[in-house]
Amino acid sequence: MTTIKNATIKEAELLSKIGSQSFIESHGRSASKKDIFNYVSSKFTKDIFDSELKDSNNVYHILYFNQEPIGYSKIIYNYSQNNILFKNVTKLERLYVLEEFHHLKLGLELFNFNVALSKNHHQSGMWLYTWIENHKAIHFYKKAGFNVIGCYDFKISETHSNPNHQMLLLY
Repeated sequence: MTTIKNATIKEAELLSKIGSQSFIESHGRSASKKDIFNYVSSKFTKDIFDSELKDSNNVYHILYFNQEPIGYSKIIYNYSQNNILFKNVTKLERLYVLEEFHHLKLGLELFNFNVALSKNHHQSGMWLYTWIENHKAIHFYKKAGFNVIGCYDFKISETHSNPNHQMLLLY
């Protein structure tokens, strides 16, 4: 049984753990172990999540399977970007499910939940960045109706960045 719950400041530590693990699982081979470790150690801390959860622009949800937290999402409403000419568009900043649960296909449930939220907030679409080597994610998003509209270099460290697709889904 799955449940999706709004994340609060009380879940900052939990989000830090899920975020670190899921980032390493999906991006761990994208850079050196040292760069990945340093990135995760600086970007997926409890303090970072505390700060982000206090910002009302960030909307976090946690996905539970049989009452066990297995994934999370982060969206930001009205987040325009240079390649997108309208303002009422949602940025899907994070959508992660722990690798051991991928076979359950619950990422789609979390994704659809976020699309419904976006539509309920009168958004006309959703956009995201995804690493060009994450073929599983690209396939997932294309199947959901996203199109590649641009590119972005995602900075992992001072010496390494990963090329990303910018993708857009219009409602």
